[in-house]
This record gives sequence, C-alpha cells and structure tokens, in this order.
Amino acid sequence: MDIPRIFTVSESEHRIHNPFTPEKYATLGRVLRMKPGTCIIDLGSGSGEMLCTWARDYGITGTGIDMSPLFTAQATLRAEELGVSERVHFIHNDAAGYVANEKCDVAACVGATWIAGGVAGTMDLLAKSLKPGGIMLIGEPYWRRVPATEETAQACGVSSIADFLTLPSLVASFDQQGYDLVEMVLADQEGWDRYEAAKWMTMRRWLEENPDDDFAQEVRAELTIAPERHVTYIRTGQHLKINRC
Repeated sequence: MDIPRIFTVSESEHRIHNPFTPEKYATLGRVLRMKPGTCIIDLGSGSGEMLCTWARDYGITGTGIDMSPLFTAQATLRAEELGVSERVHFIHNDAAGYVANEKCDVAACVGATWIAGGVAGTMDLLAKSLKPGGIMLIGEPYWRRVPATEETAQACGVSSIADFLTLPSLVASFDQQGYDLVEMVLADQEGWDRYEAAKWMTMRRWLEENPDDDFAQEVRAELTIAPERHVTYIRTGQHLKINRC
C-alpha cells in the first residue's frame, strides 16, 4: 500500500505535503485555542508536522494515518526529534474509511479529501471519529478564478473544473451540510511556491543520484514541465488551499 512513486520522490524532503507553511500551522493551532490533552485524529497525515508541532507547542495528543510508508516513517522520526513520541503516533494505513477507536476532540483531513470522494464525503467520514461538540478541520483547494476551459483546469492538475468550488460556494457548502464555519486560515502564494518549488531540487538531486533507475524517465519528465506549469497556472491564481473547521 503506497501513494504513486512520483510523490515519494518529489516530496521526500518535504515536512509539509501541502501549501501550508510552519507559520500557518502555528497560526491555525493558536486560533483553534488548543488546550493540553486535546485529542486529534489526522487522516492523510503525511510526514506528521501538524501533529508533532502541535504536540510540542500545545500539548495535544493524536494519531496520524497515511498510506505512504515513507511519510509515516518520517512522521515517527519527527515525533522522536521533537520529543513527543508519547503524545502522537502514526499508522501506515489507507485513511479512506478509517474511523478512530475512540472519539476525538478534533478530526482533521488537510489536503486529502479525495480519500472520501470530496468534501461532503470527508465530512461524513470525520464525523464518525468526532466527539459531540468537537471540531472538524478540513483543508481544501478552491478556485480563485474559475478556469475558462476544462483544458485549463486539467493544466492545474485536476480532472475537471467541477473538482473544486469558488470560496463563496465552498463556504456555503458547509452550511448545506449542517456545519458552522467557526475559523479559517488560508494558504498564500508563498506557501504554494514553497510546496511546489521545493519538489524541483529534490527531483534534480534524485536524478543525479539515480540516473539508471527505471523511474528516472518519469521524474525527468515531471521536472521538465513542473516549473512552467506552476508559474503559468497554479501561481497565477487558479486555486489556493483553505483550512476550515
């Protein structure tokens, strides 16, 4: 069980596998008014930076689920590095359909709503792990400008314009699902640049170290197109990420 190899290559040096920065995660933890002992489940936890830093800074406890064995191992090492291994732990598993054994104070899925077929399905999934009165935390891209054509949308890395909503429509969808939007922290351009551009050096170094690998041709192709794709489509304002609870 693993994610596509291009991600484990291109994001192998990432601590955060989405356009959030450490500063944004610190802000998010602060505005959620986290208290020591707050229990969190994080579906699609990547390399565990959110849970590990919140355990260090706010005294939370938590469990992260991710289907990448590499990222799960990195998350475990990060917990050890920050001295929070007794507070947070990480499980290599498919987050799709995963429900916590015990209800949590915060149920999170930041940047991976595809695990339950989109935002509505992810809300339904997270609700199964959430205590009454708890907080649901979701990170989801939205269109800043709706692409003029399906081809443009696909150039942004999605299958269809319908994959994402505009921000007003996204906010309205929470009410339609019966939830109140109680906080919001948005990714910004710097976050998108750091998330995307950091992949390029990682891929270049991987190619230098693995010239004869059977996967080298695919990595080379991605490195060739990724910078232009980013500055032409993603960076020009097609979508950003929103965290909401």
